[in-house]
Amino acid sequence: MIVVDPGMVRSRSLILDPIERLGLTPDDVSHVFVSHHHLDHTVNIALFRHAEIVDFRTVRRDDHVEPHAGDGWHLAPNTTIWVTPGHTPEDASLVVDTADARQAFTHLWWRSDQTPGVDPYSADQEELARNRRRVLDGVDIVIPGHGAPFRVR
Repeated sequence: MIVVDPGMVRSRSLILDPIERLGLTPDDVSHVFVSHHHLDHTVNIALFRHAEIVDFRTVRRDDHVEPHAGDGWHLAPNTTIWVTPGHTPEDASLVVDTADARQAFTHLWWRSDQTPGVDPYSADQEELARNRRRVLDGVDIVIPGHGAPFRVR
């Protein structure tokens, strides 16, 4: 079981209740994927004390850090990391192939209306645009950093 970007929320129950509705506990979470290292995406990682923490280049458990292959690395079956800098130089997207669609959890967009068009935190808007195009060309559904999913094709 993978949790993506367990960041700042009004109540931790917004993170934990859906897991419990599946009949699971936070200890059942095997991985936490972090799209980038801003606090609003990482502050609740410790809720998942048995999970491996995965980012654009490493897998961490407790105090042990191992590099992984980066772009194209399979976190789990049907689950691939795409290194997609843009919002930050360390951005990655988690691409999940399901029976219905290819989905990308990403922070290349903040919201489901694909805003902001120009990311005020991006040091390289051209790189952001290239990686946005890569995701739009390669997936069916985008789950942006702070909004509802939107369908691409």
